[in-house]
Amino acid sequence: MIRLAEQSVRVQEAVARARERVAALHAELPRNELVVWTAGNVSERVVLPDAAEGAPELFVIKPSGVSYDDLSADTMVVCSLDGEKIDDGTADALRPSSDTAAHAYVYRHMPEVGGVVHTHSTFATAWAARSEPIPCVLTMMADEFGGDIPVGPFALIGDDSIGRGIVETLRESRSPAVLMAQHGPFTVGRNARAAVKAAVMCEEVARTVHFARVHGEPPRIDQAQIDSLYDRYQNVYGQASGSSR
Repeated sequence: MIRLAEQSVRVQEAVARARERVAALHAELPRNELVVWTAGNVSERVVLPDAAEGAPELFVIKPSGVSYDDLSADTMVVCSLDGEKIDDGTADALRPSSDTAAHAYVYRHMPEVGGVVHTHSTFATAWAARSEPIPCVLTMMADEFGGDIPVGPFALIGDDSIGRGIVETLRESRSPAVLMAQHGPFTVGRNARAAVKAAVMCEEVARTVHFARVHGEPPRIDQAQIDSLYDRYQNVYGQASGSSR
């Protein structure tokens, strides 16, 4: 078993920083009304320093069934990319999230992804319940998602089936969000913060488009315009350090 205490100081410091970030970002889920009770989770790939060549690839994730009020950096669980908890200094009874296998699969197969989030936010999950993609009818959607928010296949928790569905769906889309059929949204990003932002924006557009449809079917934005809006927002909008509304 991988033992965190046996890793280099730089690796341990990188893990500690990731634990702090992931613990803090979990507070954004209830704050933005994306979860209830203990549902939902955030994870982040541990970015290792160049000097840590040969160190194990790891990610940090929320423990299973723990109240958001009780989460702290010290309770964040550290896993290898096969989804197994390492000897990370937490109690043996503190198990990683039930969605850990899905997160691990995404990290193994999408090296550009540094953060993964899962919620059961009301409006996005309602679209998932219908197995219906959210059509790109808003400039905000073109900016953030580059088109429709797609639907992934139905899959059960317990193995990496959900992860496979996420990867297969997002490989064919510019969207950082996928609605897993009859389950709920998963989002990805270059880090956990970006994935949380995508989850917040996914719920926002799911709600807005839902209400728009009450009065009729809103027209989808022309694909050429979607492409132009996406390019502008991703490559021009904001400050040089990166775009953020």
